[in-house]
This record gives sequence, structure tokens and C-alpha cells, in this order.
Amino acid sequence: MAHEIVPEAEEILDREFPVLDHGFVRLVDYLGGDQRIVQSARVSYGEGTKTYRQDRGLINYLLRNEHTSPFEQVVFTFHAKMPVFVARQWVRHRTARLNEISGRYSVMKDEFYVPAPEAVAPQSADNKQGRSGDRFDPATTEEIRNELAAQQAAVYEGYSTLLDRNLARELARINLPLSTYTEWYWQIDLHNLFHFLRLRMDPHAQYEIRAYAETMFEIARTVCPVATEAFDEHIRGAVRFSRTEFEALRRLLGLSEAGADPRDPALVDRIRAAATEAGIEGRAVDRLIDKVISGRMG
Repeated sequence: MAHEIVPEAEEILDREFPVLDHGFVRLVDYLGGDQRIVQSARVSYGEGTKTYRQDRGLINYLLRNEHTSPFEQVVFTFHAKMPVFVARQWVRHRTARLNEISGRYSVMKDEFYVPAPEAVAPQSADNKQGRSGDRFDPATTEEIRNELAAQQAAVYEGYSTLLDRNLARELARINLPLSTYTEWYWQIDLHNLFHFLRLRMDPHAQYEIRAYAETMFEIARTVCPVATEAFDEHIRGAVRFSRTEFEALRRLLGLSEAGADPRDPALVDRIRAAATEAGIEGRAVDRLIDKVISGRMG
């Protein structure tokens, strides 16, 4: 199979997309695009590319029904620069291959993350791992930002002094803060990238890593516009119900009442009308009816 060229992706190769104050993401290379996904899915019965509409329908079918292996055929290599604390969250996604700059070999740069004023907030009262939606007054915010920068400068001065005394770089680095910028090459397939994006673009994810995820999503959209549209529809914008939550939904619709007819024409008409109002068409309406009435995926 020949390497698929996506003209829009070729235009952004090696372009730095700024993130935070000193960070960036750039697409170093990619393998495949939307066509690689459909060709991979159809290889089992010897058929390749069809019309755009058919290919789009197939990609949506695959993602909707969690047939993930064709998405693994598309691979991205990113070069990213981020604060160490972001990298330590990021590296928990162990389905990628990465190579990070080493402070044992290289002198770390005098670059540290200082949050923008709008990102500075108190500790949340009801979320132990997040910041509040409240804000400090502007004067306090600026004092905090200045204090962060001053502490960073002091630590880096100490690091530089130790290097000047010929202390080994692998020891001199150990007091550097989590705000220090690091960088790496990160290679991942589209299926696992979607998993990363689902978690890290969630509003509950930390703002800083969310900024990187949103940038990477826009890059992925350039390479695979149909697949990322399907991701938006079936994963990012979707909601999953637990068994008991689904039972509560059925009770709300009267489906759990004694003697209730799950195929009551009036109920089916209500679902169909709601689907039409939401812009759902064709077979997707029937899938919605099956989901609501029986809980079957389709």
C-alpha cells in the first residue's frame, strides 16, 4: 500500500503550534489518513475506496461500534515541548513511543512555565486535584505570578552554579522544579490518540494538558478530517449510561411500568420526532429507537 499523502497535512508538517508560554506541538510525520482507515477495513473482502459518502459512513460505523484496529493503521509523530508536570501526566498514556530530552546529557534551558493571569486560581473546595472557578483579585494574581517566576529564577541560578563547579549534570538537575520545560518526540496511532484526547480534552482535565490535547486534536483533524468528525460525534460528544442509569431512563419514558409495550407506536413516534428535531436522519433514527427501547447498540 503506497504512502497516503494528505495535502493539508503536508502544509503543516514541522510547523510549531504554540501552547502555553514557551511550549509547542508540531507534526513531524504521519502515516496514512482517512483513506488508510477504510482501505484497512475493507481489505478482508478485497474492496478498496468507494465514494466519499460511503467511506464516511464506514468510518462512522467503525468508531460507533468500537471496531478500532483500522484506526491503528494511522500513525502520528509529534514533537512537543511542555512543562515537566504536564509531561508526567501525559506519560501515563503508555500506548505511545517516546524519546525525551535528557538532563544527564544536556544542560536544561532557562525556561519555566508561569501561568497566565486567567489560569491562576485558588484550590477547589470540592475537588482535591483541581483549581476553583473563582479568581484572585488582579493584584494578588500578579504577586503570585511574580513569586513563581522569582522562585524559578533562584533555582535555576543554583543549578547554573553547580554546573560551573563541574558537578555532573545528572546531579545538578535534581532540584529543578516541575515547571521546567522538557520536550520529546511522541509517536502514537490514531486509535490510542483518540483515547488520549477523550480523557485530556475533558473539561475536568487539568487546563495545561488540555491545551496540548486541543492543539493535537486540531492537527489530527487536518490529517484525518472524517475520522476526527466521527470522534467528535461518537466519543467526545457522547454520553454513556450505566445499567442502573439506563433503567432510570427507561422509567422516565414509562418503559418499566407493568404492562408497558416497549414498541408502543406513540412512544416510537415521540422518539422519531425528537430525533428529527435533533437532525438525526435515515437509519440513525432506527438505531436510536433500538437504543432507547432495548439498549442494543447498532
